[in-house]
Amino acid sequence: MSAYPTITLKPTGAELPQIGFGTWKHYGDKATEAVYDGLKLGYRLIDGACDYGNEKECGEGVRRAIADGVVTRDQVWVVSKLWNTFHRKEHVREAVLRSLADWGVSYFDVYYVHFPISLAYVSPETRYPPGWYFDGKSEVKHDAVPIRETWEALEELVDEGLIRHLGVSNMCSAMLMDLLKYARHRPSVLQIEIHPYNTQARAVEFAQAQGLAVTAYSSFGPLGFRELNSPKALGAQALFAHPAVTAIALAHGHTPAQVVLRWATQRGLAVIPKSNTAQQMRENLASAAFALSAEEMAAVSRLDIALRFNDPADDFAGCYIFS
Repeated sequence: MSAYPTITLKPTGAELPQIGFGTWKHYGDKATEAVYDGLKLGYRLIDGACDYGNEKECGEGVRRAIADGVVTRDQVWVVSKLWNTFHRKEHVREAVLRSLADWGVSYFDVYYVHFPISLAYVSPETRYPPGWYFDGKSEVKHDAVPIRETWEALEELVDEGLIRHLGVSNMCSAMLMDLLKYARHRPSVLQIEIHPYNTQARAVEFAQAQGLAVTAYSSFGPLGFRELNSPKALGAQALFAHPAVTAIALAHGHTPAQVVLRWATQRGLAVIPKSNTAQQMRENLASAAFALSAEEMAAVSRLDIALRFNDPADDFAGCYIFS
């Protein structure tokens, strides 16, 4: 079993690996190899999603690792997310079963609602993954489905053993407050964008107070969005070059990436950084092997300017989930 740090999930007591492996923007054979190599190096959580368009390839990496004796199924946390077009109760099961088949597993360890946004259904026979646009081009077509309908459909799949833990992603505290009032199976994890430019202190405080673990995505801030030509990302200083981060990295003899990840894990957060090379994988996985002082933690936190890079309202009409 992995000796890396974990977070105890409620209500099951299961140990969530604190440093997971992100798969967003891993494609084709490279996705398979990345997942396989990550598992060989010691990662025990693979974070995926229908919308990433790579679940078959990532699943092949998991299956290959199991076949080669690198891991057993019960040692790996396989994570996926429900896409916005599958929120109606009659489509939730379809989405989960499709993702399970693509991964080649019989259950998900964590399954998130990807966004608290319901869009009109697009049949997988028409397009898969569906993406944001109803017509595949420019039309964002909303659908009036309450989160409660979606959640109750997911709870049935927990009862059936297809999902071990439910989670919510990109959900603000007000929506989470409402969900917690009726959820029969409470969410175990909240996954949101957290990095030194967007520390989300209040959201983290509320979720943890309610017994949820919090997973940070896009831990490296603008880095993952620059290749998408995001104006926000292109206009932001790279975290790895920020003097506040580089000074701490120099003092500890670690990389800026490790400093940013350690800042997150010392806050009790789980992280799921993407890695393109074996060296990056090793460095990210080893980021919990040192400690930042209270002064260093504060110095990184002072970089907060509430800068969110993943805001659907920037690109998709009517998706004002953070407004």
